[in-house]
Amino acid sequence: MAAGELLEGKVALVTGAGRGVGRDIALQMAAQGAAVLVNDLGGSATGEGASGSPAMEVVREIEAAGGRAAANTDSVAGFAAAQGMVDQAYEELGGLDIVVNNAGILRDAIFHKMTEDDWDSVISVHLKGSFNVARAAATVFRGQESGAMVHMTSTTGLVGNFGQANYAAAKLGIVGLSKSVALDMRRFNVRSNCISPFAWSRLIGTIPTDTAEQQARVAKIKQMVPAKIAPVAVALASDRAKDVTGQVIAVRNNEIFLMSQSRPLRSVQRGEGWTAEAVLEHAFPAMQAHFYPLERTADVFSWDPV
Repeated sequence: MAAGELLEGKVALVTGAGRGVGRDIALQMAAQGAAVLVNDLGGSATGEGASGSPAMEVVREIEAAGGRAAANTDSVAGFAAAQGMVDQAYEELGGLDIVVNNAGILRDAIFHKMTEDDWDSVISVHLKGSFNVARAAATVFRGQESGAMVHMTSTTGLVGNFGQANYAAAKLGIVGLSKSVALDMRRFNVRSNCISPFAWSRLIGTIPTDTAEQQARVAKIKQMVPAKIAPVAVALASDRAKDVTGQVIAVRNNEIFLMSQSRPLRSVQRGEGWTAEAVLEHAFPAMQAHFYPLERTADVFSWDPV
């Protein structure tokens, strides 16, 4: 990777940075001059177990390249643990300027078979974890009147996929979280954006490949390596992106998309008010041409990665 100075003098906290997308973001941020707190619980793709090895391996790789880094192996699901990450960044690396909320797990199941634990575990890591880390960093960013947050969403939430209701709900919730942070903290020069990454990772590796369609989908995703996501995260974290906030950006191999956000498409009104019958006979038919079809990510991004 090319070294640079886009993040010179900055300190970044990257969660889930021991592997996959998070690892490449940590490495590229370090290459651009940032000191990096590498957080990774070191658990399995479904959230079980723990190991310090993934985080330490990334720290050693950054240090071998001449950068500064420290490891953290706590879970983002803990509010106090997230505060500890921010404290550690200050104590060991000298501050905090950038947060990348990347940590995640998968517990895929068709909805009528999804358990409470499947739901709670995924929401706890993705959505609550993103809140925990962002909230801990917010106090620091407010005090210094600067800071950048990058959160990972997914087209599973933005568009849709089978068997991922927990993940979809968490990832769409992260979009709302990011937009709220952007609005609430703009006065303190704090920016907040989302990336929706298309990339092969060990989490994506849990997707079933029992059918020809599933096999084709996985083969397509394997073309999209995690390193393709990192340049956008670095750019969003840099001071040169000072006017970019509240946005959702998808990255698919060599393609970058600015994703839409919910806005009114069509309206109808009746001066005398509405009855249920009138809604059925007038409102729904008038709007039907603008209804969204029941699509999945693969239906919307139907062409091969560029």
